[in-house]
Amino acid sequence: MTTPTDRPPRFGVNYTPSQGWFHHWLDFDLDAVRADLDSVAALGLDHVRVFPLWPLFQPNRTLIRPRAVEQLTALVDAAGERGLDVAVDGLQGHLSSFDFLPAWTTTWHRRNLFTDPEVVEGQAAYLHTLAAALAERGNFLGLTIGNEINQFSGDPHPDPDRITPDQAAGWLRRLLAACEQGAPGRLHLHAAYDAAWYQDDHPFTPAQAARIGAATAVHSWVFNGTAQRYGADSTATGQHAAYLVELSKAWADDPHRPIWLQEVGAPAPQIAAEDAAGFTETTLAAALDCPDLWGVTWWCSHDVDRSLADFPELEYSLGLLTNDRQLKPAGRALSRAVSEARTHWQPPLPRSTALVLDLPDDAPRRSTCAPGGAFFEAFMRLTADGARPTALLAAHASDEQHLSARGITEVVTVEDVDRS
Repeated sequence: MTTPTDRPPRFGVNYTPSQGWFHHWLDFDLDAVRADLDSVAALGLDHVRVFPLWPLFQPNRTLIRPRAVEQLTALVDAAGERGLDVAVDGLQGHLSSFDFLPAWTTTWHRRNLFTDPEVVEGQAAYLHTLAAALAERGNFLGLTIGNEINQFSGDPHPDPDRITPDQAAGWLRRLLAACEQGAPGRLHLHAAYDAAWYQDDHPFTPAQAARIGAATAVHSWVFNGTAQRYGADSTATGQHAAYLVELSKAWADDPHRPIWLQEVGAPAPQIAAEDAAGFTETTLAAALDCPDLWGVTWWCSHDVDRSLADFPELEYSLGLLTNDRQLKPAGRALSRAVSEARTHWQPPLPRSTALVLDLPDDAPRRSTCAPGGAFFEAFMRLTADGARPTALLAAHASDEQHLSARGITEVVTVEDVDRS
């Protein structure tokens, strides 16, 4: 069991290279990477999350390119020279609407990414290789299995690899074991987009997110219907990231399990450019009011160059810096908030009011937690009224030991909120 910490959370950024986006691995320029990392370090951040492209690193099931691994280690070393720790995502997988799968998993070689034994062992070998290559570097935080790879497992993906929750859990445990074998004791975890929390019958479940791996990762995007339904200036939009942090605690066995807000950003047009700085400040302040927050990693470091085609429009403007490394208002706001948090850090008090989530452990009907759902709306009404709610499974509502460990002194139901 983990214990609460008095230190401020970690603050970082998802590194999107200013030249060539993640295609930069094809023409790797360490000087350009160093200049990007200089601009990140100047914001006062302490880590970056980086994304090797899986097909470029493992183009054949039994070929993990040594030169590609060397380029990754060079990037990690360059970050360390600038005081930045590095978290590495392995299976890319999926990034900014594009899928990156090696040829040995598609078309004529199509095999299920999660259940085919040869594919899974190939993935395990790849993750083990990356972990082992970085294991001796002091600024290597650990591996995330992949970026939102749960999107390959079901709707709305146009060509999903269907699996059951048990198969998803087995896949996660096998690949996390490979990470741990390669680099023991690091922060190895998995990450899902919010279907895991919001989509009925999705095979990747909240319990898996909150119990498997060294920490819980949440990805908060208000273009998921939150900003559209409630408005850019609403409580729901400003509190969405904090809500996901607290929602994840309902399923955690460890009452002080670390939670990593691994992706959060200010997407246009839901968040207008002139409002991005204010959204950044509001979102970060709300997240920092959540106990057991390991860290916040903003998406993303640099804008996507508009010379690159076919991205969704919002992807071009998510950076804290332009693609010529000029600081934007959101970047200035984040840097200022980080400095303030570190200078005047006070650990948040426990969230003593718990909203009961009446779901079985596997949460087949979890859409109540999604924007528009009854649980979501009750949580946001409590928040708007000045409460600091957290989430509690009904199975734990009468467990005095569990309530005490989390500092919960008041338990309310959705019906209680509706009547008030």
